[in-house]
Amino acid sequence: MKNNLGIYIHVPFCAAKCAYCDFYSLAGKPEWWDAYVTRMTTELQQKAPACQDWTVDTIYFGGGTPSLLGGERIAAILHTIQTCYTVQPDAEMTVEANPDSMTDMFLAQTHGAGVNRLSMGIQSAQDEVLQKIGRIHTFHQAQDAFFRARQAGFDNLSVDLMYALPGQTLSQLEQSIDALLALQPEHLSCYGLTLEPHTPLGRQNPVLPDEDTQADMYLLLCQKMAEAGFDHYEISNFARPGYHSRHNSRYWKQSPYLGFGPGAHGDWQGMRYEIPRDLPAWLAGQLEPIPEDTEAIDRAAEYVMLSLRTAEGFDSKWYQKTFLRSPEPIERILSGLPKQYMEHTGSRWHLTDTGFLISNAILVAVLDGVE
Repeated sequence: MKNNLGIYIHVPFCAAKCAYCDFYSLAGKPEWWDAYVTRMTTELQQKAPACQDWTVDTIYFGGGTPSLLGGERIAAILHTIQTCYTVQPDAEMTVEANPDSMTDMFLAQTHGAGVNRLSMGIQSAQDEVLQKIGRIHTFHQAQDAFFRARQAGFDNLSVDLMYALPGQTLSQLEQSIDALLALQPEHLSCYGLTLEPHTPLGRQNPVLPDEDTQADMYLLLCQKMAEAGFDHYEISNFARPGYHSRHNSRYWKQSPYLGFGPGAHGDWQGMRYEIPRDLPAWLAGQLEPIPEDTEAIDRAAEYVMLSLRTAEGFDSKWYQKTFLRSPEPIERILSGLPKQYMEHTGSRWHLTDTGFLISNAILVAVLDGVE
C-alpha cells in the first residue's frame, strides 16, 4: 500500500501586491509566466522518480495569485503531475483565485483539467474596506466570479474573509459574513489582520480595532458560522460537513508534502525545507532547497501546538504511542483550564471557541510545562 503525499505549487505572481501581504509574490511579470511553467514542469519531472511509492492525494496551487497564470498554464502543470506521479482518483486539487482574474476561460480550463476546488480571496463585502487594504476587485466582481464558478461546474468553493481591518466595525464584519454566507460556499477561511512591519500597510501603521473588539469579532464569526451549519474544524477555518480542506489539514497533522516554486515550503522524508524567495535564480535552475535544522524541530511539541488549533484536539494516547513520551504533564496543565476554554472526551482535549480566542497564551503555558 502506497503512502499519501501532498504537492504544493507556489505561484509567485500577482496583478498587484496587496498592502498587507507578506507572501513571496511579484506584481505583473507576464513575460516570465511561460518560463515559470517550463521550469516547474522540469522540477516536477526531476522529483517524480523518488515518489514512486507514494500516492498524491492533494494538490494545492497557492501564491501569489495562481489564477493570474490562466487555466492553460495551470492545466499544463497538472498534466505533468498526473503523468509523472500516481494521483489518487479523488485527489483534492485546489487553486487559489482572485475575482479579477477568474475569467470564463480560466474556469473552463481548470475544471476540465481536474481542478475540483477553488479558494477565492474575497476578504470583505465592503468596497471601501477592500480599497483600504489594496484589493483591486469589488464585491460585485467577487459575487459574479463566484456564480460563474458554479456555472462552470465547481461544487467545492472556499472563500477568504479578513477581520480586524483598519476602521472596521463589528457591524461591517457582520454584513460581510452575511454577504459571504449568502453565496453558499462550502468552506470559509477567516484571518485577523496582522500588520507586518515591512509591508505598505505595516509602514502606514493604521489604527486597528482594539483587542476587545477583535475578540467580539472572532466570537461573532464563530456564532454566525455555527448557526449556518459549518464545522469549526480549525482555529481559522470553517466548513460544511465533508468539505474540510484536505490539503491544509495535512499541515496540521504533520503529513508529508512536497513544495515547488520560489517561496514554497515542504516536509518530506523527515526533512523540512524552504525554497529561497528568488524567482530569477529559480528560473535559471540555480536554487537548492534550504533544509531546516532537523535537530531544532521538536515534532512532539509541534504536534501539541498544531493539534490544539483543531477541533480534533490533542490525543494523549496517540501522543504517547507516536512520540514515546508521557502525556501526563500536558494533561495536568489542560485539566487545570476552566471548562469555558477546554473540553475533554476520552483521550482527546480540545479548545472551545472561547479557548481558541486565547490559544496563544494556552499554547505557551502548555509548551513551557513540557520542556
